[in-house]
Amino acid sequence: MDAELHFDLPLSIAVPLVVFCLLLAAYLSAAETAITGASRPRMHRLAQQGNKRATMVNQLLDRKDETVSAVLLGNNVVNIFSASLTTAVLTALFGAAGIVYATLAIGVMVVIFAEVMPKTWALMRADRVALTLAPSILFTVAILGPLARGVAWISRFFLGLMNVRTDRSHDAAEHSDLLRGAIELHGADLTDDAAPAEKAMLRSVLDLGDRTVGDVMTHRGNVALIDADQPVEAIVTQILAAPYTRIPLYRGEADNVVGVMHAKDLFRAIKAAQGATDSVKIDTVMTPPWFIPESTILFDQLEAFRARHEHFAIVVDEYGALRGIVTLEDIIEEIVGDIEDEHDAIRRGVLRRDDGSLLCQGDVPIRDLNREFGWGLPEGVATTIAGLVLHEARRIPEVGQTYAFYGFRFEILKREGTRIAELRIVPPAAIQAAN
Repeated sequence: MDAELHFDLPLSIAVPLVVFCLLLAAYLSAAETAITGASRPRMHRLAQQGNKRATMVNQLLDRKDETVSAVLLGNNVVNIFSASLTTAVLTALFGAAGIVYATLAIGVMVVIFAEVMPKTWALMRADRVALTLAPSILFTVAILGPLARGVAWISRFFLGLMNVRTDRSHDAAEHSDLLRGAIELHGADLTDDAAPAEKAMLRSVLDLGDRTVGDVMTHRGNVALIDADQPVEAIVTQILAAPYTRIPLYRGEADNVVGVMHAKDLFRAIKAAQGATDSVKIDTVMTPPWFIPESTILFDQLEAFRARHEHFAIVVDEYGALRGIVTLEDIIEEIVGDIEDEHDAIRRGVLRRDDGSLLCQGDVPIRDLNREFGWGLPEGVATTIAGLVLHEARRIPEVGQTYAFYGFRFEILKREGTRIAELRIVPPAAIQAAN
């Protein structure tokens, strides 16, 4: 004799049970989406401010695999139970046709009311929903945690057989990409000029660890140097003519830097000597030079400036030859942009023309052009725009020659010896407008 299973459940009980299961499934779906979509940086910030629910969310995020496993386990059990209950009731009412009715009815209700609607709501307000549901999710994980850990272990076991990594570790490059992506999204809805400026500064802070002092230093060709063996009056005249307060001193040849003269120190010494410049000894007034290699990382140099309480360093190459100077202001300008005071030589070196092209001095840094005009010219192959043209041309160009690369057009306008002194840059937008 075949055994038969009789399932007699009044509709007054079956319908509320199905509705309850759908509500529970909707809650679990929202919880899953909220936990996976919650912003860990924001939760960390809220927890630091004393938000207890944010602390709960952080606890769930710390064991996200267990949390998601528990929620998914509960969600699947509830959905299966509601489907089975509906099938049993409709089969008892309509016979074999009840299976088709149950499949259609429970499928539509689960997809709309237990999946799409709660997940859409939670996805649009992930942080808020996570904070709201955090206590109940912790309770759910406490109940289903042991079973969920077992399911998670089995999942990791089979993933391991397929050589799939299951650890949550991230390498440095991935963390950097995440942070840079967040910076790019920052202020996306703003229409004023604040957002681009803030983005540029935030990007520049991250770039401090990738750039060297050789990228931002003042090249030796533009450094004001004074011969320390000159009379003091001549040194004073040159310091007054220079737009700087700290100037390197050399003896014999420019590579032999013997000290750094601060204008205030020299003037104090002259005042102490009651104006008798002949009695002032330059060697006792100047400070010892601080030499650093041009390969020094900007962030490390910034820390060194802070540690030594100095603002000025001499940059040398691997052979000890003078390459230029770097100051604290140079590094700060890498973050906030150009800082010009009343003593700076106002020479931007770039002139925009009506046709969209630019007249540019050859020694203008590529990074300044990219930041000023939003270009994407490569900064790793050269420091100045003239250096980039030389790198791509693979030769010393003649005046009047034109080169096209990276979507730009570069026309050589002036040359001083072998150095490109001035060129005309036509960006892609101007080229398209001309065509």
